[in-house]
Amino acid sequence: MDRPVRYLCTCLFGSVRCRVTVLTVAAAAAVLGLGLALTVTVLDRAADDRAWDKVRRTAERVVADIHGAPLPAPPPLPGPRGTREPVPAPPEPAEPRRGEADLIQVIGGNGAVLAASARLQGCPALLGPDVTEEGNALVVTEIHRSFLRYRAVVIGTHAHGTLFGDRVMVFAAEERPPQLDGWADRLTVLALLACLLALTGLWTWRVTGTTLEPVEEIRARLAHITGTSDLAERVPCDGGGAREFAGLTATVNDTLARLQAATDRERRFVSDASHDLRNPIAGLLACLENAVEEPDPDVLRAGVRTAIGDVERLDEIVNDLLVLSRLDACAPVPEERLDLAALAARELERRPAGRVPIEARLTPGALVTASPLRLARLLNNLLGNAERHAASRVVLTVRADGDGVVAEVADDGAGIAPDARERVFERFARLPESRDRDPGGTGLGLPIARQIAETYGGTLTLIGGTADLPGAHFVLRLPSAPS
Repeated sequence: MDRPVRYLCTCLFGSVRCRVTVLTVAAAAAVLGLGLALTVTVLDRAADDRAWDKVRRTAERVVADIHGAPLPAPPPLPGPRGTREPVPAPPEPAEPRRGEADLIQVIGGNGAVLAASARLQGCPALLGPDVTEEGNALVVTEIHRSFLRYRAVVIGTHAHGTLFGDRVMVFAAEERPPQLDGWADRLTVLALLACLLALTGLWTWRVTGTTLEPVEEIRARLAHITGTSDLAERVPCDGGGAREFAGLTATVNDTLARLQAATDRERRFVSDASHDLRNPIAGLLACLENAVEEPDPDVLRAGVRTAIGDVERLDEIVNDLLVLSRLDACAPVPEERLDLAALAARELERRPAGRVPIEARLTPGALVTASPLRLARLLNNLLGNAERHAASRVVLTVRADGDGVVAEVADDGAGIAPDARERVFERFARLPESRDRDPGGTGLGLPIARQIAETYGGTLTLIGGTADLPGAHFVLRLPSAPS
């Protein structure tokens, strides 16, 4: 039993198009049903008001007609050829006039019917003898008798000194058929409602399908791109001019562009990593092979020292790759509110004396929110790069700047050409001068520094030098810690 129900639910609500159509038809059915009920109720009340007004006017007219003596008959009028045509007798008081209720009775004190309209000829009294007592001077009620087809609204009133006796009861009634009388009317209304719901469902199905066509086009194009692995393709669908689908298309294309850039970067990274790892591995393998065949202990120790250097370089490359992988994966690390100037001062104290001195220009109050370990690695990478390329001087500046914090590392070396200032931040990218000064470098220090800066919402750029520091000038900007 559950399986057919689940299958039906899957068919009805398995797609957005079906869901929207079913929900729209259900809502339309509820609104149309409520509207029909309200319309029938309003029409019934209006018909009741008209019936009560007609019955009241009829009763008042009959009471007025049966009071007093009958009017004398007027003399006959002469006919067209000298003959006199009789004048029609005045209508009976119990006969309805135009626009009046067609059910009229005059009841005597003993409950006998003294006069009645044509439709009530031979019918018993509309109400029993209890209402003819003096206490019921006015009767307003609804009745349903076997000789009437529908329920009727009735007004009865006492009349004294009438043509039919001293005390009689005058009843005027009007049948009130329902608005939907019979199965034919009800079936007609149901058929109209069904037609309206069917048209609503068809219109919703068509409009929803037309609206969702751009989504299907985007899905099909993405499936094609996934199948071909050609990330250079883009989704051309504009969504029929709709802003929502145009925004979706732009977002999808932006995602594809980012994915393509990440894939290209990964390919370059793998290629560069394999190239940089191949050299120390090949050197290590050659040293080990020579060491196996070398009988001289002195030569063997020299080969082992060379192998240790290659292993150290491999270890450095692997550590840098692990750092990059953690940064790429956005691995969470503890953050704290810290003073970048104080952190820089501690790192300068820990650094061993280098080839050139480092001049510190640290202004306290440069507060940021970040991991002290990562910021320490960023500063050490910049300082190590500056020491390798400086001629005689390196300057480290840390200060607060508006709503941010700025750290600058400048040297008096040869500098970097403007067209190569972005390439130094690519992974494993090493300029010829860098290879000459540090053959064992990995080419990952500056990319790691930039990615750490971007992790905390900052930037790391390379600008031109100044007159006293013409070499490389790195500028780190980080947002200030919230107060």
